[in-house]
Amino acid sequence: MVLLGCFATARAEDALPNIVFILADDMGYGDVQCLNPDRGKIATPKMDRLAEQGMTFTDAHTTSSVCTPTRYGILTGRYNWRTQLQKSVLYGFDKPLIDESRMTIAGFLKKHGYNTAAIGKWHLGLDMPTIDGKPIEGNNPANVDWDQPVKNGPVTRGFDYYFGISASLDMPPYIYIENDRFVGKATATKAFMRKGPAEPDFEAIDVLPMIGKKAAEFIAKQDASKPFFAYIPFASPHTPILPSKQWQGKSSLGKYGDFVMQTDAVIGEIVEAIDKAGFADNTLVIVTSDNGCSKAAGIKELEAMGHFPSGNLRGSKADLWDGGHRVPFIVRWPSVVKPGSTSDQLICQADLMATAADIIGEQVPDGAGEDSVSFKPALSGQPIVSTRAGLVHHSISGHFAYRQGKWKLLLAKGSGGWSSPNERQAKDRAEAQLYDMESDLGEANNLYASEPEVVERLLQQLTADVERGRSTDGPASANDVEQINLWKSR
Repeated sequence: MVLLGCFATARAEDALPNIVFILADDMGYGDVQCLNPDRGKIATPKMDRLAEQGMTFTDAHTTSSVCTPTRYGILTGRYNWRTQLQKSVLYGFDKPLIDESRMTIAGFLKKHGYNTAAIGKWHLGLDMPTIDGKPIEGNNPANVDWDQPVKNGPVTRGFDYYFGISASLDMPPYIYIENDRFVGKATATKAFMRKGPAEPDFEAIDVLPMIGKKAAEFIAKQDASKPFFAYIPFASPHTPILPSKQWQGKSSLGKYGDFVMQTDAVIGEIVEAIDKAGFADNTLVIVTSDNGCSKAAGIKELEAMGHFPSGNLRGSKADLWDGGHRVPFIVRWPSVVKPGSTSDQLICQADLMATAADIIGEQVPDGAGEDSVSFKPALSGQPIVSTRAGLVHHSISGHFAYRQGKWKLLLAKGSGGWSSPNERQAKDRAEAQLYDMESDLGEANNLYASEPEVVERLLQQLTADVERGRSTDGPASANDVEQINLWKSR
């Protein structure tokens, strides 16, 4: 239920709010202490405090259970599987996924007077310069021109400023990019799991503190007379799991627990920068994650020590089960949101664009945000008014699921991802799964065979949402590919 109360709402004549969107990388729903008090053993005081100051959404989802697709959905308000990326993720040298003609939330807000910045892990592809004009091949190319500008990166997709890394922290190149230039030259070779070009002084262990530092600096420089949007995608607690020295051993749960604690601390540093600059009351802060906890964290070992990264959810990163894509989603906006409130309304991260538009009193333009719905009403305890019938979930292997109300249909025999049973292991099981998420949050009782009418209704709606090129009302749209295969296991 939504907890209601008497609290202030933003007035039309008030200044436009700042928006700060902090995205952790591979942090599970159960990794945040306040969301998992009985089965969570990692201390996260900064996120817990943020929840006390604002609202916790308990049924918030990514658009995919892996990195790149989720980021595409956040920035465009559109499902990634409408593009050429039907499964998996991009790598550090890959081409841009966001088309240059597609409006992002950054471009939209910039158009309406916002300063915009992206600080952290990009992982959406960009065009890197070469010394010979030939395409870049593999993870350890020798033909990158480190002296020339990067093209079709964040500063061409709506951001005034960018500082960060091209992809995940275990993907080369290991070098910072500022705006459209490399910071130094990747003349060394290093391997933070994958081997590739690296700037000699670049160390993976320094990246999380650097993201926090650069984000705080950007916030401190802002003028109160102009609103800003800061998109801050962390590279933690994703692999390589490398907590800084002062955090090592803090959790008593190994490196992963330590890294989550450090991630929480850096979130606290960014929020502190907002408060110190005097922006707290009129800044919408959102803290969330790009998918569930990765098995690289050592989930079985963590559970043996009493910590369950997915809480009571089934599955983890890469999966169609909710542990793959139901994520922490904590919102603070003191002038609007009641402290300590909770919402169980169903939302997804692609809703950021429509929500921002609703907040500033503008319309999402035609040809943008086709899958985005405003959750602004929920921030003041009101029902979300949506023309979207349900949410589409997507796994690393491209398997689809559909959530409508309490029902969830999975077009997969198993997890659709990395958890057991995966699709190969579940080859003799029913062709799909149906769960009542109100009575069966752990997705243990498959009702696919006993509820054929529900299955047919959800399948028809999913098919319509895919084929119409959008899942919300609006002008006709089109997918970037001619055909999308809903059934991967048939």
